[in-house]
Amino acid sequence: MRTTRATACAVAATTAGVLAVTGTTAVAAPGGEPGRPAATTGVQLEELDRGLVAAHTDQGVFLSWRLLGEEVTGHTDSGMAGADFVVYRDGTPIATVTDSTSFVDPAGTATSAYAVAPVVDGKQGKRSERVTAWDEGFLDIPLDKPADGVTPAGEAYTYSANDASVADLDGDGEYEIVLKWDPSNAKDVSQKGYTGNQYLDAYELDGTQLWRIDLGVNIRAGAHYTQFPVHDFDGDGVAELMVKTAPGTKVTTYSDGEPAEERYIKLPADDRKAGVAHTDDYRYSAADYYEHVVRMFQDWSSYPEVTSGQWPATLEEAFGIEPRYSYPLSEADARELADHFMDVYAPSRSGRNDLRTFEGFVLSGPEYLTVFDGRTGRPLETVDYKPAREDDGLRWGDYAMSRIEPGNRVDRFLAGVAYLDGERPSAVFARGYYTRSTIVAYDWDGKNLTERWYVDSGWTPMTNPFDDGPHGRPGTDPEFGSITTQGFHSLSAADVDADGKHEIVYGSATIDDDGSLLYSSFDTLPPGSGNPGAHVGLGHGDAMHVTDIDPARPGLEIWTVHEGGAWAPYGSAMRDAATGEVLFGAYSGRDTGRGMIGDVLPGTPGIEVWASMPGGSDGSGTLSATGERVSTRTMGTNQSVRWAGDGTTQIIDGSGDSTPRIVDWDGTVLTLDGTRTNNGTKGNPSLVADVLGDWREEVLVRTADSSALRLYTPTDVTDIKLYTLMHDPQYRAEVARQQTAYNQPSYPGFYLASDTDWSQVPIP
Repeated sequence: MRTTRATACAVAATTAGVLAVTGTTAVAAPGGEPGRPAATTGVQLEELDRGLVAAHTDQGVFLSWRLLGEEVTGHTDSGMAGADFVVYRDGTPIATVTDSTSFVDPAGTATSAYAVAPVVDGKQGKRSERVTAWDEGFLDIPLDKPADGVTPAGEAYTYSANDASVADLDGDGEYEIVLKWDPSNAKDVSQKGYTGNQYLDAYELDGTQLWRIDLGVNIRAGAHYTQFPVHDFDGDGVAELMVKTAPGTKVTTYSDGEPAEERYIKLPADDRKAGVAHTDDYRYSAADYYEHVVRMFQDWSSYPEVTSGQWPATLEEAFGIEPRYSYPLSEADARELADHFMDVYAPSRSGRNDLRTFEGFVLSGPEYLTVFDGRTGRPLETVDYKPAREDDGLRWGDYAMSRIEPGNRVDRFLAGVAYLDGERPSAVFARGYYTRSTIVAYDWDGKNLTERWYVDSGWTPMTNPFDDGPHGRPGTDPEFGSITTQGFHSLSAADVDADGKHEIVYGSATIDDDGSLLYSSFDTLPPGSGNPGAHVGLGHGDAMHVTDIDPARPGLEIWTVHEGGAWAPYGSAMRDAATGEVLFGAYSGRDTGRGMIGDVLPGTPGIEVWASMPGGSDGSGTLSATGERVSTRTMGTNQSVRWAGDGTTQIIDGSGDSTPRIVDWDGTVLTLDGTRTNNGTKGNPSLVADVLGDWREEVLVRTADSSALRLYTPTDVTDIKLYTLMHDPQYRAEVARQQTAYNQPSYPGFYLASDTDWSQVPIP
């Protein structure tokens, strides 16, 4: 079985690995006003308003609204006990709802105005703001598309709306949207070429623009570069955004929807003293990259790995050619070796190594982390990004594999939010996960960004940085060396050891709340693999899901897929989240790229799991929470949504130019006409989250022309009464990280399905 690299805490048998939202500082009491933290202690979550939404349906006007976490008093057979609600139409009460937070008014009209008010112990609280009904089950939020552009290579590009997140940016108790704009030439880090600038916009739900961040020419555009957790980190009722920045990053603040003020981030003092300016352009042309290689070769004999004897003493030895030159190299000799490297050695390793046309990357220059004010977009503090890139990826293994990819492994970024102390949210940023792997956690107190802890695997040792296999090799750090190649294209925050604090589930490893290593999961390669009997890490993968998947056993579980092929012990695996122990799994021998979970077969106990495993293999088909195959069929693996009123899970299907659909096991539930998903074959909506209304999730997708972001809400009555999922700390953190790299669904810290035992759901 796997090896745990540190002692894991036992999982308590009660309330499986969740944070209790007791005395939250940000959940308004019935009738309370949003925007001001309450003078209590506990988990800091947002003070939200009622979130009332109305939409026309064939049955009448559908209404749904939030039950706030602080209003919950206990459990019932069909949900949570707490406040009841009086529904008002045009100022007149028309119903009292006790067992739900949704309602249909058959007599509603296009001009009807609705409000709801909580009732606690017979006393009515403050009414919500009045709303009128949407014409259909969606709301179009107008967007301000950035202007088209042209790269330094003369290539034209356009923009489309991409990933989004939500937070209360102005303290009014309503969610605003932060949206990332992708240029049409956005790149994976392994792809060469220039990209357009990356933009982040903030909008009210009516389309009023608050601000725009232009990350500038020194931040490359693509899924792996810009992760933007947005959350109220300091507890003042107004959210902040944190993101990687560089010289040239600027903010435009809008007033009444029009540009009003423009300012650049404040460069750190040492960079200003060194002459760094916002006009600097660190993008490499093909000629720039060639000169960079020449300088790198001239410096070869001074590399610490060379002087220590770890790497070859000469580049000729590294390339496997006869000795020709004396060191340190002259410029002329370095150019000859650069020519050999680009024209002979690199193409001999792979036909895809065309380094003469390598351009568009940012391989040098300052890198920052900036905190922005949610209300105005104003930059509040800028610090050096940790860790620095150190080089162009040479030490990170970017030249070691057959495919030589400068700027690839070094520029893989992740980010998220976690309640590491059980009370306040911290921001979490990670760099690298194939070789050197790093994670840093920060706290923001409204004035200063403070490092909470830092995890670093250390460099992955290589005997020859131009010819080696660094994946799966431990780093040099005695505690964290085992986390190399264990990270995924996302991460999760969850209380896996039931101590009331979040851990960071970093793919096949988990970091404890204090920054120590909880475990790194290893297992044995099976017969038929690349090295039968070898003890190896479960390794990297593209999809990960963390929640209470099997309610019959204590604690949370983790479902993952792995791309190590013949060198990974599993293509898909279910693990105990507290210990990292594999509960069941199957070897695939190939890159298993996708996997998903959901209650798609409500007659099967627990949440079902599935992966893109080879047909007929032990792990193919849809599996129960304990690993039995319950169907040879599987559903999609791109994104899920809690859409139905019975607690089951639906899947969002459709990528590229296809029209997305919400589907269940029996077929199409809703076609999202006129819209598109994002991120190519990943097929992600901009966001799936509990943004409005009851506990179910909304789907935000871009219109086909990106003129609007379309927000769909469920419009069937549910008889499940549950507080907003945004008042579950794990779910709220998951929403904040959903936009990161390969978007993954958001999950609560408790079992949520069609057969939930409500007595086991935590009472805030």
